[in-house]
Amino acid sequence: MTTRIFLASTLYGAATLAAALDAGCFGPAGRRILLVCNTTANPETTPSLDELAGFAQLRHRFDDVLSWNETVSPAHPGGWSPRPDDVPLWERHLRLLWNLGDDDVELAVESIQVDPALAVCRIFTGAPVTVYADGLMSYGPTRNKLDPLVGTRIDRLLHLDLVPGLRPVLLTEFGVAPEVIPADTFVEVLAQLAGAAPELPDLPDGPALLLGQYLAALGILTAEEEEALHVRMLRGAVALGHSRVVFKPHPSAPAHWSRALEREAAELGAELTVLDVPVLAEVLYQRTRPALVVGCFSTALLTASTLYGLPVARTGTGMLLERLTPYENSNRVPVTIVDALLPDLADAAAVAGREPGS
Repeated sequence: MTTRIFLASTLYGAATLAAALDAGCFGPAGRRILLVCNTTANPETTPSLDELAGFAQLRHRFDDVLSWNETVSPAHPGGWSPRPDDVPLWERHLRLLWNLGDDDVELAVESIQVDPALAVCRIFTGAPVTVYADGLMSYGPTRNKLDPLVGTRIDRLLHLDLVPGLRPVLLTEFGVAPEVIPADTFVEVLAQLAGAAPELPDLPDGPALLLGQYLAALGILTAEEEEALHVRMLRGAVALGHSRVVFKPHPSAPAHWSRALEREAAELGAELTVLDVPVLAEVLYQRTRPALVVGCFSTALLTASTLYGLPVARTGTGMLLERLTPYENSNRVPVTIVDALLPDLADAAAVAGREPGS
């Protein structure tokens, strides 16, 4: 029997896998396991994806849901990998722990360059691997040199066609072919999540939606600079005539970051709503149908434009392109794509003249 193990760390990733399964991107398997990992800085205080509202809509696609965090506890899943000499012991242990027996194992993982995906692939030596792409980074090169014992087992790269006409180069050094997950299937899965989303505050129809990314946690900006970036988003949206604004902060961002926005909104006479519940941006697209989506280089800008046909604008990308170090920083390609394709928030004519999805 074949057991297929799907590794996911976010609800967005799990939804991507669900869409791939619904579209028939994976063949039949005797057992499907969703292996959930929480790679946030403090996973003990952050809910994992299987605890989030909407996960129940995805659950039926998998026979079992297991926790990688519990498996490797007390180690952090983002910083642990087995020692080479221990790999056979770990595979034997997991086959017993997860009742795999002598099953053939196949893997589907995200972010193959780092743990926990790399750790799981190392443990199940010889298992064929499918990589599903996490956003815009699929269009850039593999950021770390990958062990050939892992790279040569990767048979394909599943990705969303967020930039039509642009072919991903991730893993091309191993001759891995990209395969598109149908956009309409992905949107259908997101619609299921939207129907089961947590109760949201009263949101205006057609607001300007601002997307926070918590770039300070990545060391790209300081906390003060990121707060200023959010304020610039707000000012730009108001300057374009949007008086009703919704700010979606990153789930891990400090709560006090919204205070500067609230003060600025009061001065500008804008109606600001700050979301304090974790929800995918794509759920908000369906719930509120924003008149404009503003962000820095979030993948959600491309899903808004390409999948939902919403007007979008970016800000702060020029500064990031100057700041990113080293030059080969894995965020450079996503920032460059957004900077090249999307209009600058400060350019009213460009924002008004761009056809959504183009």
